[in-house]
Amino acid sequence: MKFIGRKREMEKLESEYSRDSSFVVIYGRRRVGKTTLIKEFLKDKTAFYFLATEEIESQSMKRLAGVVARTTKNRLLQNATFTDWLDLFQVIADYEPEKKKVFVIDEFPYLVKTNSAFPSILQNAWDEVLKDKNVMLILSGSLIGMMQKHALSYDSPLYGRRTSQMRLAPLLFTDIYAVQSLSFTESVEQYAVTGGVPKYLEFFEDGRELTEQIKDAVLSKNGFLYEEPFFLLKSESMTAVNYFSIIKAIADGNHKIGKIAGVLGIESSKLTPYLSTLSDLGFVEKRTPVTEKNPEKSRKGLYFIADNFIRFWFKYVYPYKGELELDNMQIVLEEMKKDFETKFVAFAYEDICKDIFANLCKRGVVDFVPSRIGAYWLNDYTGDTEIDVMAVDNQNKRIFAGECKDHRNPVDAPVYYALKEKVLDAGEIRKSYPVYDVIYGVFSKSGFTQRMLDAARETSNLVLVNEDNVIDVH
Repeated sequence: MKFIGRKREMEKLESEYSRDSSFVVIYGRRRVGKTTLIKEFLKDKTAFYFLATEEIESQSMKRLAGVVARTTKNRLLQNATFTDWLDLFQVIADYEPEKKKVFVIDEFPYLVKTNSAFPSILQNAWDEVLKDKNVMLILSGSLIGMMQKHALSYDSPLYGRRTSQMRLAPLLFTDIYAVQSLSFTESVEQYAVTGGVPKYLEFFEDGRELTEQIKDAVLSKNGFLYEEPFFLLKSESMTAVNYFSIIKAIADGNHKIGKIAGVLGIESSKLTPYLSTLSDLGFVEKRTPVTEKNPEKSRKGLYFIADNFIRFWFKYVYPYKGELELDNMQIVLEEMKKDFETKFVAFAYEDICKDIFANLCKRGVVDFVPSRIGAYWLNDYTGDTEIDVMAVDNQNKRIFAGECKDHRNPVDAPVYYALKEKVLDAGEIRKSYPVYDVIYGVFSKSGFTQRMLDAARETSNLVLVNEDNVIDVH
C-alpha cells in the first residue's frame, strides 16, 4: 500500500528536522501507520532506525550495534560487544558530526519492559551525548499507556526533553478517497469498516466486492482481522472481559453512562475509570454537543466507539463467535443484510460528512472558519433535537447546521425545511449563540431533487454537498 496523506505530520517532522536539536515522540494505536510515516520521513536522510522487541537487553544492544554498523559501514561494530547503552549512543553522535542524523527508537516501550531504568538512561544520553550533536531523536510506540507514562508524563525522567509530540490518528476519509478508484458509495462503505487504519486497508482491495473481502479478512477464522480487538486490548495489558463488556454495550446502542452501567449491572461511578482508560487508549470517545462551553465538565456527554472496525467487529463478529468458529458465516451475512447500509454505514457517514465539511472549509470552498466541528443533540421542551453536523465559527460569528442523508435516491427539499425548523426550535442553540448567523447544509451520496436545487438557489445560506463536492446552484 502506497503512502497516503499525513501531510501535516510530515511538515511537522521536517520542521523538527530543521532545528538544531529535536526530540520527537510519536505514539498511537497499533496498525495506525507510525512506522510507515517514520520510514517515509527518513527517505534521503542519514538515519539509524532501531525497532525494539521483547528480548533481553544484551540482544537489543547487539541488534542496535548491527544497525549502527550498517549505517556507518563500520564492520568492526558488527562483532563488538556493548554492555553500556551510552557507548552505542556515543558512536551515533560521533558519526559525521557535521551532518544531521535521525535516530529512531521504534516500539520504545519494549525497552522499558526489559529495563525499567531505560527512560533514565535515555535521559542521560540525550542530555550528555545526543542533544548537541546534530541528532534528531524520535521515540515511537504503540502501547499508549506506557508511552504516556514513560515518555510524556511529568513523572518520567524524559519529561521536558521533547520538542514535539504527535498522537497519530487513522487516515481521514478525504485523504483515502482521493487516491482510490472506488465510487464514493463504495469508498464510504469500505471506510465504515476499516475506519482509515492503514493496515486494515491492505486487506481491502479496490474492485472486489466488499462482502467478499469482509468474509476473507474478518469472518474467516484464518482472517488477519478475525481476533484483532483481542490483540489490541491484550497489548495494553487490559482485562478483556470487563472492557469487552463495556464496548459491546456501547456497540448495542447504549451511549449514556447510566444506560451502559444498567446493562452491565454496575454503578455508574464504578464504570467511570474503565471508560476513562478506554478513552485514553482511543477505543472509546466521549462526545458532547457543540453548544457546550465546557465539554469536559458536561453531563450531556455520550460515549461512542471511536474506531469503525472495532464497532463493526462488536456488532457483527463478537455476538456470533460460536457460529464463526464452526465456519458458519451465513448468520453474520444475514445480519448485515438487515442493517449494514441503513444503520451501520449511515452512522459512519455522519463522521465522514464532518471530515468532508472540514476539508471544504480548509480549501476555502465553504466560507467558514470552524472553531469546533461535531454534532448537536438535546432533549429540550420542543422534543428531541439531533443535528448530524454542527460547527461554530467564532471568528465570523456563524454556526453551521448540517443534515447527512445516506439515501439511494436524490434528497428532496423537505429535508432542508425540517433541518431549519429543528435549529429554530432549539432553545439551547439560540441561547448559546444569540447573535450568530446560521448556515445550513445538506450532505447527500445520491444528489438532490430539482426542488432542493431550487430551494438552494433561492437561499443564500444553504450549502448542498453531493458526495465530497459543493453543488454550484447559481
